[in-house]
Amino acid sequence: MTVTANIRVALNNITKRFARVVANDDVSLSIKAGEIHALLGENGAGKSTLMQILYGLYQADEGSIVVDGKAQRFRDPSDAIACGIGMVHQEFMLVQPMSVVENVILGLKESVSGVLNLHAAAARLQALSDKHGLAIDPWAKVQHLPIGVQQRVEILKLLYRDAQVLILDEPTAVLTPQEKAGLFATLKSLCAEGRSVVIVTHKLYEIMAIAHHVSVMRGGKMVDSVDIKDTSERDLARRMVGRDVVLRMEKTPCQPGKTVLQVDNIAVRDASGQQKIWRVSLSVAAGEILGIAGVEGNGQSELAETLLNLRELEAGRILLNGEDISDDSPATRRSKGIGFIPADRRGVGSVTDLSITDNALLGRQRSFTRARGWLLDRQRIRQHARDIIARFAVRTPDADFEAGKLSGGNLQKLILGREVASNPCLLIVEQPTRGLDVGAIESVWQGLMDARDRGCAILMISAELEEIMNLSDRIAVMYSGQIAGEMNAVDASPERLGELMAGAHLKKGGGNHEEAA
Repeated sequence: MTVTANIRVALNNITKRFARVVANDDVSLSIKAGEIHALLGENGAGKSTLMQILYGLYQADEGSIVVDGKAQRFRDPSDAIACGIGMVHQEFMLVQPMSVVENVILGLKESVSGVLNLHAAAARLQALSDKHGLAIDPWAKVQHLPIGVQQRVEILKLLYRDAQVLILDEPTAVLTPQEKAGLFATLKSLCAEGRSVVIVTHKLYEIMAIAHHVSVMRGGKMVDSVDIKDTSERDLARRMVGRDVVLRMEKTPCQPGKTVLQVDNIAVRDASGQQKIWRVSLSVAAGEILGIAGVEGNGQSELAETLLNLRELEAGRILLNGEDISDDSPATRRSKGIGFIPADRRGVGSVTDLSITDNALLGRQRSFTRARGWLLDRQRIRQHARDIIARFAVRTPDADFEAGKLSGGNLQKLILGREVASNPCLLIVEQPTRGLDVGAIESVWQGLMDARDRGCAILMISAELEEIMNLSDRIAVMYSGQIAGEMNAVDASPERLGELMAGAHLKKGGGNHEEAA
């Protein structure tokens, strides 16, 4: 594919400040017509802020935006859309009960009279879908569509508005390998007709697979801009964090100790009565990592929540160090040595309105008291927070900084540090590095390996096969709420795991969920 030389969008000397933080510091970026341009950087590097300025969500304090040779000033996203610039956010902006066509035309007038013609809109939408291989039914309800298809709806919204520049923020974070391949084919199709695509991402191998050009940000500044043919994954990682980065974890051989967690034939239903887990049995020993692989939505989150008693156990039992804890409350299970790093780091794993110091003791308040346990020892708590900040390299002005203002990677390191510092016998981790850059991933991986080497039993749920294969000592694959297979990590391959994730090797007789009733 030939990328034309003309500049479609130029961001010139952009500076954006948020109180004490300079998110963008004199940043310049040029995007050509017909190219896929990757914007790479650590969490907190300023890349999302820069794209939100281009989309009109923020206004720059200094600098200018030039689109097709004309200076523009975007007061809000409608101004950007009028100039042919659209954005697909990591969290989709769709109205779930409405149909695809209703979501696409939301906010638009379909005629001079202002009367909406849904059938005409659906016909145009179908033509766009067919042209770019998106395979979407305009009349389908969004709430019934898989996540990957919902992302295609977001792209169709932009194409319907004739966007010439499409910004995608972490576009593959929630996609299966098959959905990623479909997305990449769509993006290449868009570029072939002269549109520009900007991908904000941290996944180096995806950049190398699809992008024409990559710009690298660090600490709010633009540090490099190179053609893909002139770089490599390792080189990009070095440019991004300013040092060599470990892209694959070197781990010592597993030396498992006694069984810490024993899950015996459990079954779980959701609030509507639908079976979510059926006859799941597994075990995790001290000093080993059991990786739980699978396409999201196959019972992994429900498994983690059940182990914490955030979901009611319908059948079976759970043992911790040989003791039946099936009836224990979440607080009691935590007090017996279970640590938990949830997938939702902002909504569940932290209280974002509180400071780093206050978040550092969540769930462990009684360990930091004085005066016969009635008063919190603020001095010890503050030192505890500082120790976590130093040990896990949490980037923050100070320990009093609001946790919700941390980047995703730094918040994840804070939560990991808090849980590991309590010396749990069992650590349950969901999606440990989702949305993180290579620098933060390295820190999180190392933190998990250190905990494992100290004898902690770790159950790690991840949608990233690379992560599962890199960190796990044993791997279990979940499909449709069941364990589809289990193996030692040394025997695993992407192809074998992929087959299990698709349910190809599901054990006979395990599919009748309703027997649990």
